[in-house]
Amino acid sequence: MNHPPLYQSRFDELQCCVLIPTYNNEVTLKRVVDQVIEFTVNIIVVNDGSTDNTSQILKNYSALRVIHISVNKGKGNALKTGFREAYKMGYKYAISMDSDGQHFPDDLHIFLDALESHLPTKPDLLVIGSRKMDDPTVPEKSSIGNRFSSFWFWVETGVDLDDTQCGYRLYPLEAINSLNLYTSRFELEIEVIVKASWAGAKVINLPVKVLYDPNERVTHFKPWQDVARITVLNICFVFVAAFYIAPRNLLRKLKGKKKEVSKKIFSGSNIPME
Repeated sequence: MNHPPLYQSRFDELQCCVLIPTYNNEVTLKRVVDQVIEFTVNIIVVNDGSTDNTSQILKNYSALRVIHISVNKGKGNALKTGFREAYKMGYKYAISMDSDGQHFPDDLHIFLDALESHLPTKPDLLVIGSRKMDDPTVPEKSSIGNRFSSFWFWVETGVDLDDTQCGYRLYPLEAINSLNLYTSRFELEIEVIVKASWAGAKVINLPVKVLYDPNERVTHFKPWQDVARITVLNICFVFVAAFYIAPRNLLRKLKGKKKEVSKKIFSGSNIPME
């Protein structure tokens, strides 16, 4: 590469990196990494026990942070491993993207733009890419699964999103690493956004491009097993939302109103407030 990465200064200023979990995506991995390097060298690749040529491919990227997990433990575990490592390296944010070529690195600016406009305000910002689900290239099962997932996310958090399943995301690392995350496979991507929302993070969608190439894309999503795990997780979350989160939020709201009333009362008198 004869020129500096296009967004390197922005990534450095925001203390942000790109996190790429990968498992047996030897066909697309090199292209994905090479394209991301055009925009930043702040890259962490987590090789989740791949049995193909992934390890050999990653040997050519000694300047990047590469983590090898000896046995495949699932995308969720790979993400959590990457979150912890990124935070140890001094990053505050990580943009996750898949290694199967479905995400476009030239969309990285969407997440950077959102972060720059959000800082330094609170709460923490978590951005999920929003795919155009009515695109004819998007598999029908992905579209149906996303509608199902988005509905239950709304039930559990009250936040209305168009896409809750896209893996192209911006994560606030300190907030995410403080959560108790128990799942290790695809359901982690649901667990993390629900718990982040419950913890006060602002979870939003922003549109991104997506490519589902039938000749190159390799999916490790197992319809029966993974859908079952996600369903059980959502059932648990509905109960937690109904019997803990909703009462908690109501109590906080009432306390907030009580404080406002107290402020108005004391502001109209000469009694000093402690």
